Amino acid sequence: MSTKVYRYRVKSLSGMLNKQSRAVNFVWNFCNDTQKHALKWRKRWPTGFDLNVLTTGSSKELGIHSGTVNAVCEQYAKSRGQFRRPCLRYRGRRSLGWVPLKGRELKRHGQAFRFAGHTFRVFNSRALPEGKIRDGTCFARDAQGNWFLNVVIEVADAPARPIHNGVGIDLGLKEFATLSTGEKIDNPRHFRQMEEKLATAQRARKKRQVAGIHTKIKNARSDFLHKLSHRLVNEFDYIAVGNVNAKALAKTKLAKSVNDAAWSSFRNLLQFKAMTHGATVEEVNERLTSQTCSSCGALPDSRPNGIAGLGIREWVCSDCGAMHDRDVNAALNILRRGRATLAVGILAL
Repeated sequence: MSTKVYRYRVKSLSGMLNKQSRAVNFVWNFCNDTQKHALKWRKRWPTGFDLNVLTTGSSKELGIHSGTVNAVCEQYAKSRGQFRRPCLRYRGRRSLGWVPLKGRELKRHGQAFRFAGHTFRVFNSRALPEGKIRDGTCFARDAQGNWFLNVVIEVADAPARPIHNGVGIDLGLKEFATLSTGEKIDNPRHFRQMEEKLATAQRARKKRQVAGIHTKIKNARSDFLHKLSHRLVNEFDYIAVGNVNAKALAKTKLAKSVNDAAWSSFRNLLQFKAMTHGATVEEVNERLTSQTCSSCGALPDSRPNGIAGLGIREWVCSDCGAMHDRDVNAALNILRRGRATLAVGILAL
């Protein structure tokens, strides 16, 4: 069993959610104050259970559900350990609205949902499958003030498909991805397309317009990544993708282009969609894949090497005479390094 998140935009009761999100911030800040008090007096750090005990009975005064108070306390303790910090940031007016809840408290109500005695109507963009609603479900507000319901639901994993065909994927900046089949997928550069318009709005200090442009970029990028990952897991039983270190490259002068490409999000979507479609996805070490000959497996003297070789897009292997497109060659080597290469007819060198 695995969990999936279904996201629905909320139609009604936005004003009440805004009010509840301020109460949630109050609980979060209380947890932070309690943590700082423990640090000051060198006391044991409070766990999520300890914080739940300290906030018992506050839900009626704050006007939020007791399950929401408990979820905030537990999330605070979890985030503190996840980020390995003694205390976290306070939540204030600039924090995006967030109202967590226990999965058992949310009930289906036709095309809507019931929670804490209120009916929340949503845009039913896709049907919610049958299954247990898990903790982690929450209401969340975006930068434009729209509220969304994120439902975490337990679904059964699809059985793994027999591996009859596979593909290697080399991620890049000029082309977003090059497949071992020879196909090259253009990089849409969503941020670059809107960069000039965004800069104009920022100089004019039009905050709502800036938020709208960022939302448009985010939605366009998400749509592209979802459609591409969905196509690949439907077409191929096995997918090997390079483990390019996006986090490290985001600290270089390529940061803007790397963040715009969103390689990590793409790989996460591949893994996520593979679970529900029965495909197999593997991240493999892409070191020297562009320099190794995919025909004979050698590292020839004629290979594109070092920074000077980055501009070489085609080269001929001096050992076997094979001519290579740099990116397609890398994609073929990535596929060969995967653990299912023999199943898809690729001989390991």
